[in-house]
Amino acid sequence: MTTLSAQRSQYNNDAILSASPVRLLTMLYDRLLLDLGRAEIAHSQFDWPVMSSNLLHAQAIVSELSTSLKVELWDGGDNLLALYNYCNGLLITSNVRRDASGIRETIELFEPLRQAWHEAAGQLSVPNRSDLTGSQSTDSRELGVA
Repeated sequence: MTTLSAQRSQYNNDAILSASPVRLLTMLYDRLLLDLGRAEIAHSQFDWPVMSSNLLHAQAIVSELSTSLKVELWDGGDNLLALYNYCNGLLITSNVRRDASGIRETIELFEPLRQAWHEAAGQLSVPNRSDLTGSQSTDSRELGVA
């Protein structure tokens, strides 16, 4: 018999495998902010192992965002890559020095981006007249993600 945890894990895996590139991007941002929030709480409770674990996972997400970014597809690509690199440095420093200010700054920098990507994804998923007639619709390449 399958446990609830195994079922939840399978559901999450299926959701990731079936998600569009734009949806995957919003999922990464959501998880990044969740990890950062958890790290901030753990810091306030002096729970260094939990803080570190969440910051390491956040770093892995920022690394994934950096490597999947197609800077050549849009003018803001280089600036976004620079922001990813800056925040990755903040997360490393926050982890090593147990410094909450870097966690807070990263949250403040990424939250508006998370919201913007969700808005963009929402605009892409709203059917328009051409979608209903079978014409080509906007896709993730127009957002600089692949």
